[in-house]
Amino acid sequence: MLRALGTDCHPAATARELAAHYAVRHRVFVDEQRIFHGTDRDARDDDQLTIHADRVIGGAVRLYPLDEDGEFWQGDRLAVLPEHRARGLGTPLVRYAVRTATERGGLLMVAHIQLRNVGYFQRLGWRRDGDVELYAGLPHQPMAIDLRT
Repeated sequence: MLRALGTDCHPAATARELAAHYAVRHRVFVDEQRIFHGTDRDARDDDQLTIHADRVIGGAVRLYPLDEDGEFWQGDRLAVLPEHRARGLGTPLVRYAVRTATERGGLLMVAHIQLRNVGYFQRLGWRRDGDVELYAGLPHQPMAIDLRT
């Protein structure tokens, strides 16, 4: 199992790990935040290039290339269960996603960030990348991080 340096983040490698990944996302995005109805899963989840990463205790993130060359990446579905948010599980997941995209030849990673989390992502080195947009009916800030630095 591939693990990120200094963390216990890793890509879901088994059916059980993938089910746990989806369960975290479902609990956060469907049950708690009600951003999605029924499921947050979409066609990206079935793409073989999509990486479903999780943190052993209560967090998940998804990332995938946006182009054939793997230079431009999208990070999304960052989810940390409420009872684990004060433990700082999000930061290792974001750093893992950025590091993984970089290691796979990425030059730039983008994400749509809920407005309440913009400052958090800025502290992790991300920058605003355009005007606020509606995503799943909620305002999100497009953000990007240069993977070459």
